[in-house]
Amino acid sequence: MPDPNTKPKATSTLQMMKKLIHKCAIEWIYLIVFFLGAGSATVLAADSADSASGQDRKDTSAPEVRLAPVIVTAPRVISEAARVPAAVSTVQGEEIHRGRPAAKLNDALVRVPGVFVQNEENYAQDLRVSIRGFGARAAFGIRGIQIQVDGLPYTLPDGQSAFDSIDPNIIQQLEVMRGPASALYGNASGGVIGIVTEDGSLSPRLDARTVIGEYGFSESLLKGGGQFERVNTFAALSHVKIDGFRDHSQAESSRFYGKLRYDLDDVSDITLILNGMHTPVAHDPGGLTREQAQSDPAQAGGLNLDYDTREVLDDGRIGLVYRRELLADQHLEIAAFGGRRDLENAIPFTFIELEREILGGRIQYDLNGTILGLDHRAVFGVDLQHQADDRVNYNNVGGEAGDELLLDQDESVTAMGLYLQEEIEPVSDLSLLLGGRYDKVRFEIDDRFPADGDDSGSRTFDQFTGRWGVMLALRPDLRTYATVAQSFETPTTTEVVNRPEGGGGINPDVEPQTAINYEIGMKSQFDSGSNLEVAFFLIRLDDELIAFRDVTDRVFYRNAGESHRTGVEIGFNRRFARSWQWHLAYTYLDAEFDTFLKDGRNLGGNQVPGLPEHLVFSELRYTHATGFYAAGSVLYVDDVFVDDENTSKNDAYTVVDARIGFEKKFRKWLVEPFGGVRNIGDEEYNNNVRINANGGRYFEPAPGTNWFTGIRIGYR
Repeated sequence: MPDPNTKPKATSTLQMMKKLIHKCAIEWIYLIVFFLGAGSATVLAADSADSASGQDRKDTSAPEVRLAPVIVTAPRVISEAARVPAAVSTVQGEEIHRGRPAAKLNDALVRVPGVFVQNEENYAQDLRVSIRGFGARAAFGIRGIQIQVDGLPYTLPDGQSAFDSIDPNIIQQLEVMRGPASALYGNASGGVIGIVTEDGSLSPRLDARTVIGEYGFSESLLKGGGQFERVNTFAALSHVKIDGFRDHSQAESSRFYGKLRYDLDDVSDITLILNGMHTPVAHDPGGLTREQAQSDPAQAGGLNLDYDTREVLDDGRIGLVYRRELLADQHLEIAAFGGRRDLENAIPFTFIELEREILGGRIQYDLNGTILGLDHRAVFGVDLQHQADDRVNYNNVGGEAGDELLLDQDESVTAMGLYLQEEIEPVSDLSLLLGGRYDKVRFEIDDRFPADGDDSGSRTFDQFTGRWGVMLALRPDLRTYATVAQSFETPTTTEVVNRPEGGGGINPDVEPQTAINYEIGMKSQFDSGSNLEVAFFLIRLDDELIAFRDVTDRVFYRNAGESHRTGVEIGFNRRFARSWQWHLAYTYLDAEFDTFLKDGRNLGGNQVPGLPEHLVFSELRYTHATGFYAAGSVLYVDDVFVDDENTSKNDAYTVVDARIGFEKKFRKWLVEPFGGVRNIGDEEYNNNVRINANGGRYFEPAPGTNWFTGIRIGYR
């Protein structure tokens, strides 16, 4: 076995693929994928040759398919994804929830190159999502990535994000903008995930859906809406319950999402958005050592049982969005939002009570026009957000708050951002983009527990970030681009108040992380209904934020010196033979410390923990005109270092899933039974790692082979 501290040498593409294939446990699946890809490439080559020779041959078994342009909003203006000079991927609602349990967004996000998802089984800590490595440090929830839902931010001003209150079954389109985007969104924008939920249909509809599976899993959903003259309504209510594969991993949650849009006139509308979640219980089974995970992967950590680690959560949000077309190709958007989150969180030795209130707004103006005879598009906006946390910590006595007060303080974060972006076309088929943003983020602590001294204080971070890009259309169906973009990321309130030496106040030893992304890429769409996207990038980071844990399993943060990430992302979709579709997402990521002084040692040359070098997702799907469908997918995750010193790894794994379903319409009714099997090969693996965990408790095992089945009934 190679020395884990040995720095990997550069290899050719062929060598990397050989290494990847040899690491996989189910090699024959990759051979099928290889031959399928070769066949697809042959068909595409033949199509191109026919076109060049002027032949007009018709293939009655596979008619020409032209895909409609994919429209995205993640770049802060409505744009065609193919015309954005950045890596932008989309996943449609049908791909997210058709024939799936869809309790979380992991099944959707694994389809996007450059995105790594963990923690599917732990409902107490939400999904851990990283985009090009941003977000990998998160001990729970999402860090360093902007989350937008229907134009409203689900990322707090301190950089924490969560979308556990959004049911994947109501998503119409998921958009992922990969790489730093602080020039658009400010703090914690190493990538952007944009969610567009369903609207009410032109004719009223109602859908009911229920799914059951192993380990006590059950999910129920009721959604519906419609267009009634000038009013469009949509609402969804869902409930999820699971006993869990591991001990002490039970969870239960209910979610509501509602939209009401009123068309004021032909050029303006206003939308009211309501979102709520109630989680009466979500247990945390904790991390295990390698020996524990191998001997009994279903067990919970000892500390987690002793202290009954769990969370109880209530979350509510309200938003109002006003849109108006001022003149031809000029638009104004004004948004206001607020929310409240009440959390009780039992962790080893500590019981946390948190009451959080958020308030914010946005004004954005964009226009399309001409300047000096050249087509251009400009966007200007202002973002404001305020977050107020009332945090009280007690000692944990068997999962309940004890009599000893450990911390009592008010924490607030106020963020303001101004952004401007200009896109211009100096010549046909060439566009230039230049954007910038100024942000100011202020943290304030009011210590209400003077027994250990007054730790009140404040820190202010301000930053200017820029974005530059160029896109060239080599052909109508082939575009190439280059971009340079910056990002910055402050510590979150949780990270800035967790001090290794104890006490309250602000940790003075953590600083914001900054990064700059250099990228070139191409986007191509074929008449056959296929598309290809490729991106090469280099990211340089200063003061990268790294997590570590003490003996109590509490998480703290430190800054590394300098680090870099180089990578390749490939996304490919191929439609063929009328009913077949193949999807491939491949990511190569080399994340390495350049300089990192830790406990007197320089860890320069080590790999950044928590990030796989190779990541592959492939899915083959069949859909028949009768309504029958079936799909099989393969996910390969390379081995991952779990500590800064690179002394221990989480082993690589390959997971194979399959699902099947049948959709039948009876006049106004629709019936869709479906079912599937996960982890068909019964792979033993860990689907989450706790970076730099104390005592070697890095690993959270995943379940073996398990099944699910469900039915959807709709009325139109």
